Amino acid sequence: MLGQLYLLVSLIIALLRAIADKLIPGIPEGTRMAILQQTRLSDEDEDSTVKDKPQDSITTLEEVIEKATFRNVVEQEIKILSQGVDSTNAFAPLRALRRLKHERIQKNHFLLDKDARLRSGERGLAARKTLVAFEAVVAESEALMQQPESEISPETLQTEIQEAADMLADLQLQVEPTKVTEIEAKAKKILTGLGFTDVTMQKPLSSLSGGWHMRASLAVALLQDVDILILDEPTNFLDLLGIIWLQKHLESLEDVEKAPTLILVSHDRDFTLLCTDLMILKDKKLTYFHGDLPTYESSQSERKAWLIKMKEAQKKQRAHMEKTIANNLKAGKANDDQNKIRQAKSRQKRLDDRMGMQKNARGGRFRLNDQAGYFYTQRQEIEIPPDDPPVIIVLPEPPDLRFPGSLLSLEKASFRYAPKLPLIIQGVNLTIGMGDRVGILGLNGSGKSTLIKLLVDESRPSVGTVTTHPRLRLGYYSQHAVEALKKLGKEDETLTALSLLTKEVDGALKEGEIRGLLGELGLPGRFASDVPIGKLSGGQLVRCELARLFWQRPHCLVLDEVTTHLDYETVTALREALSDWEGAVVLVSHDRWFMRGVIEGQIDEEDEDGSISSDEEDKPFRRRVVYRLLKGELVTLENGVDEFERIMEKRVIKLQNS
Repeated sequence: MLGQLYLLVSLIIALLRAIADKLIPGIPEGTRMAILQQTRLSDEDEDSTVKDKPQDSITTLEEVIEKATFRNVVEQEIKILSQGVDSTNAFAPLRALRRLKHERIQKNHFLLDKDARLRSGERGLAARKTLVAFEAVVAESEALMQQPESEISPETLQTEIQEAADMLADLQLQVEPTKVTEIEAKAKKILTGLGFTDVTMQKPLSSLSGGWHMRASLAVALLQDVDILILDEPTNFLDLLGIIWLQKHLESLEDVEKAPTLILVSHDRDFTLLCTDLMILKDKKLTYFHGDLPTYESSQSERKAWLIKMKEAQKKQRAHMEKTIANNLKAGKANDDQNKIRQAKSRQKRLDDRMGMQKNARGGRFRLNDQAGYFYTQRQEIEIPPDDPPVIIVLPEPPDLRFPGSLLSLEKASFRYAPKLPLIIQGVNLTIGMGDRVGILGLNGSGKSTLIKLLVDESRPSVGTVTTHPRLRLGYYSQHAVEALKKLGKEDETLTALSLLTKEVDGALKEGEIRGLLGELGLPGRFASDVPIGKLSGGQLVRCELARLFWQRPHCLVLDEVTTHLDYETVTALREALSDWEGAVVLVSHDRWFMRGVIEGQIDEEDEDGSISSDEEDKPFRRRVVYRLLKGELVTLENGVDEFERIMEKRVIKLQNS
């Protein structure tokens, strides 16, 4: 349905690709689609790259426009027709026209052939008939391609020369300066919203990092005029300004005359609130729900409670009725009362037929035609949906420090990469104590990762000091952890998660303990021991890296964009685990829901009277603070994530109005 915004839950990548490639029968071939997947723009559709320009000479802006508008395809067709029209050979325009039309016919033939192979039954028969009929068109076109010049009449020559000129004029309109200027302005606006500066737009895409490639791919998808827009984890590599801009941009598409349908896959709970509907892929079945994710989760819990209550009530009712029927049957047999026996058997049959669901999926009274297929009873059995195996992450408690003191501290720390370069970090004072929860927010490029490297002693401050507790065990998750593990996997193609950890623990843990740790983090059995690291997904590599941190039982976890690549359930489990953990947490993240839970201690569930549960009251006091890194300085956000969100929303409004 046009204009709908769907969130796809528990998605497999194959389904996304099948939808985009129209491999699912029933998707019209005329449907225009754009898809964002977790691949680099320069790796996609290599055949569509302009081949008469060196890769390094194409700016990011040009490449985004070319990918989004397929301008190179139009230019190629213009080139073919222009060569024909400008040729001194009288038959050249005709040959160019027929060649172009034949290529288009071949593309249509491929689509019809695919449709005929994918469909079955009556639709399949109709598709095959259409294909057979179209094969005659292909044969006719091939014959025209081979037709000798002597057999072409002057009238046909004149008609097709005029047709070639008209087609050339139409194609040239598509790349006329006015239209190109409009597309370029729109592309610049999208790229600016995603964090590109004018300087970055003019750089070759090949010179930029993987994060910029993903943002460029997202810009390509947003620039296209489509019916269905598929976005797989679009918030990865975006800062909060980019996330809020994207959220506002997608919401604004609803006001477009022909609003596209949005299919979104995301682990960012706050971002997914823009969706109006859910598609849930579970047990190889796709179900739909009108509403957002929190409403769906609540309704599923309520429905399960209702089904359990109804099943228990029917169980008691059935037991009572069966006892009455048994007594009547016993009395009928004792007195040889055939009427009473028949009456008891009739009641038993009605009981068997009518126990079960009393309402259909729409909430109306259950009818016979609500059941498709053959059934032995008139009612569906009440089936209690099984609970999905929960994702549980258990963090090892840190060992005793023996004597008090702060874990980490920066005193008037400043940093620059070279003496003549400006300061990236300026006079920062930061102290981390046991149990503290410290969040750091800021835009991409503001220096957050540089500050983290000072904290974990990967870089030394140009000015100031860094002090650590002498017994500190530190766990540091870098935003480049996944790339580093992939590199290890390429260097040693036999390396598995189990063998990697076995080397690192160096006898401190037994194999069973290592397997248990990996299993708790979602790498059980053969995923740990048989699958090479190079074959693991991004989310599995994150779990592997977390295992490398947790086995050391750290006192402090420094996490830089840890939710990137993780699925929805694992993000939720990690949030809960970090909330209750005794150690200190320093978190850099653009995931607002994750930051609120881990750092601010925000909970989702309260008692029915609205008060905080006794378990929450018993938790030890923690120092909780959220900072904003602005111009190299740490600024305390008194209202935490909400305050930073409001600042970013104001900037987005300025961007949209500029």
